[in-house]
Amino acid sequence: MKPLGETFLKRPQVLAICVALALLALPLVVWFDLRDITDHSLRRQSLTLNSVITGVRNYYADNVVGRLSQGGSTSASHDYHVTEGNIPIPATLSIELGETINTDDLVVAYRFVSDHPFTHRGDRMLTPDENRALAHFRTSGDREPMFFHDQDTLWNHAITLVTPVIMEETCVACHNAHPLSPKTDWKPGDIRGVQSFQVGQPLAANLLSFKWLLGYMAIVGTAGALFARSQFQQAGRFRDLNAELAGNNEFLAGISMKLSRYLSPQIYRSIFSGEKEVEISTERKKLTVFFSDIKDFTLTAETLQPEELTVLLNEYFTEMSRIAGKHGATIDKFIGDAIVAFFGDPETKGAAEDARACVRMALEMQDRLEELAEIWRGRGIEHPFRARIGINTGYCNVGNFGSDARMDYTIIGAEANLAARLEASAPPGGIVMSYETYALVRDLVEAEPGDPMRFKGIPREVVPYAVKRAPAPKRRDAVRLDGDRVTIELTQLDDETRARLTSLLRGSPEQKDS
Repeated sequence: MKPLGETFLKRPQVLAICVALALLALPLVVWFDLRDITDHSLRRQSLTLNSVITGVRNYYADNVVGRLSQGGSTSASHDYHVTEGNIPIPATLSIELGETINTDDLVVAYRFVSDHPFTHRGDRMLTPDENRALAHFRTSGDREPMFFHDQDTLWNHAITLVTPVIMEETCVACHNAHPLSPKTDWKPGDIRGVQSFQVGQPLAANLLSFKWLLGYMAIVGTAGALFARSQFQQAGRFRDLNAELAGNNEFLAGISMKLSRYLSPQIYRSIFSGEKEVEISTERKKLTVFFSDIKDFTLTAETLQPEELTVLLNEYFTEMSRIAGKHGATIDKFIGDAIVAFFGDPETKGAAEDARACVRMALEMQDRLEELAEIWRGRGIEHPFRARIGINTGYCNVGNFGSDARMDYTIIGAEANLAARLEASAPPGGIVMSYETYALVRDLVEAEPGDPMRFKGIPREVVPYAVKRAPAPKRRDAVRLDGDRVTIELTQLDDETRARLTSLLRGSPEQKDS
């Protein structure tokens, strides 16, 4: 059985329905509880009133009606118990009635008390609430009832109502003339004492009135707990999946970085961005093809150890690849010491701009090779690499060639072969191009046409155009050591270094102070 949270995640409409039902059920549950609370309160009030009325009726029957039925003369007195036929005065009635209707079951209490009780009644202590109310009634002249909550406890709630007992003319005459009265100077309107009525109710009884809401909260809380638990479990699974996904992404990123070493940057981007499908397919496009190889590579290889040759050849390919990438060339392949590259696919700026970019790249490659030649000679290489370059512009088939299991992105066609033939006719350090290329770059470089030539596989005569290159300025090291002598070429330094070195050699005040 699937966890509740998982069901919610997979079926969000189920969660929406449950939330809607819970929201609709809440007011219904509250209404049920309000009805129960009202019913409970009415029941308690009915029981309380029944108890009070029953107590009053029984007291009246025993102490008023019952005594009148005995016959004889009748009068009201505080000691009616000792005289047959007498009935209680109002004060006595109130005091004894309170003792009659008080009940612990309903937490109802009635008291009729005074700070000037008759001596035969003993000392009836007033509660703190009654004392405060009595003082307030006498000093302020206020006669409004007062409510107190001092009897509240943690599990019970009680309200005390205190009202003043005001002396009437008949009461004044009686009290002032009575031998047991502790005070004989009463006047009408004086506050004789107070009567207090306390009603309490245990909170636990009301708590049970919320059975519907408590049940609702229990159900919703249980569902929420189960849902939260499922969410935590789901979050744990997500964390594991994210960790696994991060590991896979890291692995794939490493693999993709390794694969990028085997592909031209343009091909790599087009494949991983989805622009090109990895399937056998070709198209015919006008490309500018570049072909170069190293003159007398075999002779140089024979004079070097394999380790030295490997380092030298890798350095050569690294520098040439950097320049090719700078100009936007698509490197087709390395064939031994040869480099095959082209412009026009998968990205092109037009046939003319592709050809111009290719020629600019070839010029920069030859210039860089002359700089490397000095560096290599300084490392003891007697015969540094010198490259020949051939360039041709024409239509070729370009795309994925091979099988379903192994394919190669390359170009084929007579125009691609012509670039290789032109390279073979170029002198070391030279660049030879076809007329098709020269026509697109004649405003960029000067070229000298050669004698028409025929090449195997090319049905037409081809006039090679050799690019005239200005001799590159001889690069001089900024610092040269010759025994005990140091030669510094200031023109080879940047402005800041040259200024600081000049100041130091001249002994400027700033340098002396420092």
